[in-house]
Amino acid sequence: MLLLLNCSPLEGLWELQSERLMIRLFFIPSTLYDNFEKMAKKQNKEQMPPATAESQNKKPPMGKPSKKASPLNSPQPTSAHKNLEAAFKTLDVSELKQQLGRSQTLFPESPSVWVKDLAGYLNHKLNVPESEPTLSNYAHDYPYCLAGKELKSVMKGLIGRCSDDLPDFFDHCVSTMLRELDRQPDEPLHGYRVCIQAILQDKPRIATQSLPEYLELLRSVQNRPAKCLTIMWALGQAGFYDLSQGLRVWLGIMLPVLGVKSLSSYALAYLQRLLMLHANLTKGFGIMGPKEFFPLLDFAFMPKNALSSSLQEQLRRLYPRLKVLAFGAKPESTLHTYLPSFLSRATPHCPDDMKRELLSSMTECLCVDVQSLGVWRQLYTKHLPQSSLLLNHLLRSWKAFWYSLLNQTPGITRCLVCSPGSVPPLTSECIGLTGVSPAVWQNLQVKMRSGGFPWSRLLMVLLVFVAGFMAQDIRSHGSFTGWCPPHWESLRGPH
Repeated sequence: MLLLLNCSPLEGLWELQSERLMIRLFFIPSTLYDNFEKMAKKQNKEQMPPATAESQNKKPPMGKPSKKASPLNSPQPTSAHKNLEAAFKTLDVSELKQQLGRSQTLFPESPSVWVKDLAGYLNHKLNVPESEPTLSNYAHDYPYCLAGKELKSVMKGLIGRCSDDLPDFFDHCVSTMLRELDRQPDEPLHGYRVCIQAILQDKPRIATQSLPEYLELLRSVQNRPAKCLTIMWALGQAGFYDLSQGLRVWLGIMLPVLGVKSLSSYALAYLQRLLMLHANLTKGFGIMGPKEFFPLLDFAFMPKNALSSSLQEQLRRLYPRLKVLAFGAKPESTLHTYLPSFLSRATPHCPDDMKRELLSSMTECLCVDVQSLGVWRQLYTKHLPQSSLLLNHLLRSWKAFWYSLLNQTPGITRCLVCSPGSVPPLTSECIGLTGVSPAVWQNLQVKMRSGGFPWSRLLMVLLVFVAGFMAQDIRSHGSFTGWCPPHWESLRGPH
């Protein structure tokens, strides 16, 4: 874009229009894009002077569009900096201000040109090869954290003046990074990364405005791991400043490709960093529901899935926090929506670890959300073996949660128990299928109706006993004299 400053007004205007067209057609099918590209080439031939004989002999490679020679598009020379920190220190902010000033003078009504010049300038000056596309070995705000205060001030000021063009600018940075990766795998992209982080630090919602389109793009380049990881890195930067947006990115972009071997490691590493960075999970409530939660449950506990054993163990360590996010701020009104999926998975042949988790979760649903009882009754006939496991689990673990179920005893009794001393008709018809004996129902019925230890009755008996003892003592001594110790008599004084 900086090349436009040295072109004639007509050429610069045409370059601007061509670039805008390229950005708008980023997600349009290639056939339509090719037609527009041919039209652009035709108009370029009409406006540009005839090429010399030497230039005509140099034909571009087949299948690749020709590119104008510019500092940003030409092959990058060997970096003169040892590392990115040194490149930031040698960056001349005053020169950047001059370049941006010229851009604003030539295109006063095109803020999109200003920010693209900013990204192009930074990427040209920060010419240090990249190690890998996810930068996992650095801090979450790397490389933006290396920028000085003056540079950050210039970037923030310019971005603030171009707020309406920031979504397009974000797409421009991502698409340019992907195009640069076609040229060379380790092509420096630090300038575009810095701009992406500067945008999402103040406006993280920009990253989640086009998640379906980015998921489609991600799947289209699934055989190019470097491009996929670059897309995931760019969108994931929003989560470091807003937990809710980070969860949306992870659930919308990374969860669908969690089973891809080349991408699963970074997806889980990002999720772990996201949950560690945001200790307060309340800001992430309401993002995850049953539709997103149960695939994670299957990945964490089902054996022989697409995840390796080490990654599955990593996901299990994150599972409790994901469960808190899924149940949300009011589990007493949402857990009944999770019970059907928990119940359908609790088959007698499911793995032991998963069975324990399912039974524990279903017990929590019954203890916390009273609506879960009605849901269980509706699903009972469809899931007889699973209900058998749950009933036996309730009987074995009664002491652990009897107090929670005590408040819901009437509801449980109406749902599962008919009359004292009898087996529910539904169970008596299906004993052979469920394996639940009448004794299980009777024991559960007795426990639910009796509750726990009768502390109130014991206290009442104790009070009656103390009152009777005091009455008998007063009756035999005529006063409380018998109750007073001997040394208390001196305190009473003369009669």
